[in-house]
Amino acid sequence: MKLNINKLKLKWRVFSFILGFCALLLMILWLFQIIFLDSFYQSIKVMEIKNDITTLSNNIDNKNISTLIKSISANGEIYIEISTLDGTNVVCSPDTKYKISISDKLTMISKAQSNNNEFYEHRTNPPPQVPDEGKKFMKKSPPNKPDNIQPTNMQPTNMQPMQSPTQPLLYVKLVKNNSGKTLAIFINAIISPLNATVTTLRYQLYLVTIIMLLLSILLALIIARKISKLIEEINKSAKLLASGNYNVHFDGKGFVEIKELSDTLNTAATELNKVESLRHELLANISHDLRTPLSLIYSYAEMIHDFPDEVTPEQTQIIMDETERLKTLVNDLLDISKLESGMQDLNLSEYNLTESLKATTERITELVKKNGYCISFIYDKEAFICADETRITQVFYNLLTNAINYTGENRTITVRQIISNRNVRIEVTDTGEGITSENLPYIWDRYYKVDKKHKRAVMGTGLGLSIVKKIMELHGGNYGVESQIGKGSTFWFELKVDHLS
Repeated sequence: MKLNINKLKLKWRVFSFILGFCALLLMILWLFQIIFLDSFYQSIKVMEIKNDITTLSNNIDNKNISTLIKSISANGEIYIEISTLDGTNVVCSPDTKYKISISDKLTMISKAQSNNNEFYEHRTNPPPQVPDEGKKFMKKSPPNKPDNIQPTNMQPTNMQPMQSPTQPLLYVKLVKNNSGKTLAIFINAIISPLNATVTTLRYQLYLVTIIMLLLSILLALIIARKISKLIEEINKSAKLLASGNYNVHFDGKGFVEIKELSDTLNTAATELNKVESLRHELLANISHDLRTPLSLIYSYAEMIHDFPDEVTPEQTQIIMDETERLKTLVNDLLDISKLESGMQDLNLSEYNLTESLKATTERITELVKKNGYCISFIYDKEAFICADETRITQVFYNLLTNAINYTGENRTITVRQIISNRNVRIEVTDTGEGITSENLPYIWDRYYKVDKKHKRAVMGTGLGLSIVKKIMELHGGNYGVESQIGKGSTFWFELKVDHLS
């Protein structure tokens, strides 16, 4: 069955990554310490010999060159010789154990002449043969003793230990001295066999590999368990959150990322809990707002049905007013839904803001003057702006109806248009009870009501301020409120002016 790595738990993925990393390190260690060890050793040896050749070339006319050759030869199994092109020895190492034969010298000189005056080669000499002295090592049995009694000492007295093949490196370089004569510098360096070293390292690596694998497995399990445990706890709490338990708390610690994730989820849980409470409140408010006009419409329609001859214009007007209220409520719900989902597009055009607000004020004043409301509109100049006239009118209408609902017994509302720094600011001031400073930051939130006790508005649906906020954000304008308890409230919005008249 094929294993899908995406379905592995975090614990086992971390475990496999750490174990794989350890295996990679061990593989690299094996490659460099066993496989490539001989190549590295030979490369380093060649580099050292080239340095020695360069030193000798630079001192070819030095009268103390024999001392220099002696000091270089003393560093290891190395033979140095300077000769003429016919193979005649000029100066050489004191130890001639690895002396180069005339035929080899002439061959190397010939190859060096055709190879930029320099040549080297590796050779492998077979190990020395141990003479087979056979029965020479066997001692005869003493007389009068059984033939099956073997001598106590069976070791050959002159047996030599087996030797590995030597690996000489022959190097020659042709140089000229100050008199113009060409000389050949020979070096015969014996590269010590690495078989014993490699075998030692191999056994050490066996032990190191076992120890590292055991430690890496233990470390991987500990780290994987520690990380996955935190994620698993958050996952359990997240499932509770998904099931609708918004009071769940996420407790992340140990890692910065886990702590930040927990804080984010706690914030999300708090906001979801708040939205859930507001949703219940919205349903209660909307149910009340829908039930009241529907009840009135049904009551008067039933009365008209039962007493068709006693129908009055006042009764039909109530039905029309309550139907209009229902229509307004549904329209506001659709508007805020579109604004919050980003489906509402703006139809921008230049128009006379002052004239538009003045007409809206006059229309609203006519509707509420029978209830004793007084609305005044104060302005100096007419301002033209580039905006969606329908939506800006809706903003002003919502602020105005909000002021009508909460202006108090005085029932006086003042609308001011103020021009400042190429901006036009519209202020709607009521003379109501005002809003406490604790509630001011939240009055623009969805479904928020300062007074939790539901109160039937004179006009509007109670969703006006949320609609104002969304429309102003779409236009990139500013909005706000200034309020004091007992001194009323001033709601305002501000847009850029195209020109004045």
